[in-house]
Amino acid sequence: MRRPYIGLIKGALCGLHLYGKMEVHPVSFRRKLALPMSPTPEEKARQTIDSLLEQAGWIVQNREDANIDAGPGIAVREFSLGHGYGEADYLLFVEGQAAGAIEAKKEGSTLIGFEKQTRKYSGGIPEALPAPIRPLPFCYKSTGAETRFTNLLEPDAASRPVFAFHSPAQLSRWLQDELTSPGSAFKARLQSMPPLLEDGLRPAQITAIHNLEGSLRQGRRRALIQMATGAGKSYTVCNFFYRLIKFSGAQRVLFLVDRANLGRQALKEFQAFRTPDDGRLFTELYNVQHAQSNRIDPVAKVCIATIQRVYSMLRGEELEPDLEEQSGASLEMLRRPPDPIVYNPALPIETFDIIVTDECHRSIYNLWRQVLEYFDASLIGLTATPSKQTMGFFQQNLSLLARIRAERTANSKRPSLRKREELVHA
Repeated sequence: MRRPYIGLIKGALCGLHLYGKMEVHPVSFRRKLALPMSPTPEEKARQTIDSLLEQAGWIVQNREDANIDAGPGIAVREFSLGHGYGEADYLLFVEGQAAGAIEAKKEGSTLIGFEKQTRKYSGGIPEALPAPIRPLPFCYKSTGAETRFTNLLEPDAASRPVFAFHSPAQLSRWLQDELTSPGSAFKARLQSMPPLLEDGLRPAQITAIHNLEGSLRQGRRRALIQMATGAGKSYTVCNFFYRLIKFSGAQRVLFLVDRANLGRQALKEFQAFRTPDDGRLFTELYNVQHAQSNRIDPVAKVCIATIQRVYSMLRGEELEPDLEEQSGASLEMLRRPPDPIVYNPALPIETFDIIVTDECHRSIYNLWRQVLEYFDASLIGLTATPSKQTMGFFQQNLSLLARIRAERTANSKRPSLRKREELVHA
């Protein structure tokens, strides 16, 4: 059933502002007259944006033919707003309700300067249109080649680059979470994390977790931890992931390893890890997947994978098992020009909230850098030997420089992995 305000879209919004001001958009004008002209840079950008939206699950419509009940996610082109607000290049509807806007610019345009303009559009929604949250919380700026996103549900919201558009399902989840429990955005919940239970943690591990959580609260999307081999990186990650999942509402986190045998070791760490608050096994509470096929377990909270495995998932290609036993940095494929990653609907950009990459000094080049930058996730690197390139990739955000010596002695309160495995099976 078409809703009573559909006429607002098909009539008054078909080139007219609500208060009677006529506005003709050059793109729609040529489209209506079918003029045989070469597409302008703006039109080329919109064609690319249309394609990106459709790949992410959106139905793209002209405003004169708009039907916001046609699917879970509708993007209406050239949507006229309230008096004084102009026209949104795209207005996004989720489950029949206005949720966001896209400001389209020709390729090569600087997007950061248009943030205020996009936010202005999000506040100019006609009162007759349903919108669960005003101003609209999801703001995009895109040239088709580059896209930036601002989530106004987050405290101190700031734009960030994204590989593509989020799916309608993801925007719907964010909306429902916020309506059910205001302040439920991941970054918002980080602001009220309970104190870290430090029993059993080494001083460097405590510092690492404190600094990482502080970095995330500040909205810094990349951070680097330098810890020596044997300093307990995996145990630190277990504690960090547990807190993010339980207290900050992280939906899924990814632990990237350099080789498959390191993935098996990491899985054992999670299987042996007991939560610091109630002593339960991590795997009793949350599913942990060691990815050995090109499928992400939809109920897994933690995914452990090699970076070459995730690359093959994004490419839709099978990966020979023996390639996972080699270091990703030594694979022959790194010596050829990288095949570009394109959007994969089976692995949308919102698949992971946090990505921790071990031996990160090996994973920021050529093929592998694409994997890290595909997902709309905070990136945390672990390494014992950061290079200048590594520091640059993680934006000089060194959360911890740990040179562990005495902590590897018997004075550590944390039992060995072997001992913890014995306790698990006892």
